[in-house]
Amino acid sequence: MIPFPDISPVIFTIPVGEGLPIRWYAVAYLVGLVLGAWAVWKLMKSDRIWGDGAPMRPDQVEDLLTWIIGGVIIGGRLGFVLFYEPQLYLADPLAILKVWQGGMSFHGGFTGVVIAAWLWARRNAVAPLRLADALAVAAPIGLFFGRIANFINAELWGRPTDLPWGVIFPGDAAQTCPGITGSCARHPSQLYEAALEGLLLGLVLFLLVRRGGLRRPGLLLGVFLAGYACARIFVEFFRVADAQFITADNPLGRVALGMSMGQLLSLPMLALGIFFIFRAIRLPAR
Repeated sequence: MIPFPDISPVIFTIPVGEGLPIRWYAVAYLVGLVLGAWAVWKLMKSDRIWGDGAPMRPDQVEDLLTWIIGGVIIGGRLGFVLFYEPQLYLADPLAILKVWQGGMSFHGGFTGVVIAAWLWARRNAVAPLRLADALAVAAPIGLFFGRIANFINAELWGRPTDLPWGVIFPGDAAQTCPGITGSCARHPSQLYEAALEGLLLGLVLFLLVRRGGLRRPGLLLGVFLAGYACARIFVEFFRVADAQFITADNPLGRVALGMSMGQLLSLPMLALGIFFIFRAIRLPAR
């Protein structure tokens, strides 16, 4: 077993009023967005890798980033509200605005980004599918930093395990393991996701760019969708379901078809990913 590292979720506190804490989670979002925007900017500076030229100018990335940030925050928050705790927020709608208390959904954030990017592309006469390919290359960067922040926050941990890399997460909830006395080690499922959704998927997309993947519109988008869905479905077997889905009769928090909410929401992504991959392969490269 590995003791949880002594890392505070708060990096430092700005002495304003009662104190303004700067958290790793917020910094992770910021770093992921900035590095993702930089990756898109680099892609747009090279016409050669696109075959028929980059779909937008590099100086347009800053404006696009503003729309993406809005899509991430609004979509991520509303996705969490609708998918995970609708009854709680229906009883107190104003709590939806309290994003600083936590509660963001990847699938909701992804949907928000799709809508924001599509609206931006329409407004600026940019091919939406080609823009989606560029964003797919950048997305694993944000996913990696986001999952590392989840680990630092000691949240979204996994099920109990006796494997040597099991982590002893702090808190009564993490240490409540039926049938286990003493310290309870759990799968560091956040790190599994950082490795699969961030590092591995990012490497695959990078290699596809090097091999001319951007010359086939929709290919990298499809690989990202299918890759993320497969990684999330796999990790959900080791991750503890959200508390609102766990009952005495349903200890694993299954929602439907014997699947967790994360797995269920990943199925449409997997289907769309396969569709875009086959569509891109069938069409001639540019």
